[in-house]
Amino acid sequence: MRPLDPAIERFMQGRVARRSSAALPERSDHVSPGNPFIPTEDPTMARIQPIPLDALPAPLADAVARGGANRMLSSTVPVQVWAHRPELAQAWLATLETMHVNGVLDGRLRELVRLRIASITTCKACQLARKDDAVSEEDIACLSTDDARFSPHEKAALRYAELFAADYMAIDDAVFAELGRHFSTAQIVELNMFCALMLAGGRMTYVQQAYAE
Repeated sequence: MRPLDPAIERFMQGRVARRSSAALPERSDHVSPGNPFIPTEDPTMARIQPIPLDALPAPLADAVARGGANRMLSSTVPVQVWAHRPELAQAWLATLETMHVNGVLDGRLRELVRLRIASITTCKACQLARKDDAVSEEDIACLSTDDARFSPHEKAALRYAELFAADYMAIDDAVFAELGRHFSTAQIVELNMFCALMLAGGRMTYVQQAYAE
């Protein structure tokens, strides 16, 4: 095993208190040793055994370290589950990192959208995470598309995120026309892709129970 990257170690110490692989419960007799599924009723336990951080391939470990340093990641546990397919995990993180570091949407807007979708997917890790200080706890308590605290372009994005996650068939030309009044084409495309990643990521994390203890 490769030594644990210091950046990941700091990240874990500051944000994630995760049991080691040695502390994982024994599998039931009907589960083969090669099967990572961990049958459990404990809602804080991942259903698929996370890969230990010190066993991650170097490129994925580096991506995790960067994600912790720039607050893109609030927990490594979902990535440790995805690490059973490291190339796919790395590709997912690369797409997120591009939006997080070089996106055309501002950080506050992305965070509002992310949290609105998290409230719909009920992904615990997503709901508890805080990734941009420009969003206050008061903002989070009032994530409504008609709340006066939000600007017109924030309301439009929140409305789109809400429909995207909960009622996507209601998205029509009028919804896109409203987006067009506030955002460039590139921003609308990024908003679409960001909503898709947040919705998929939240649901994957929820069903896999890939949460830190």
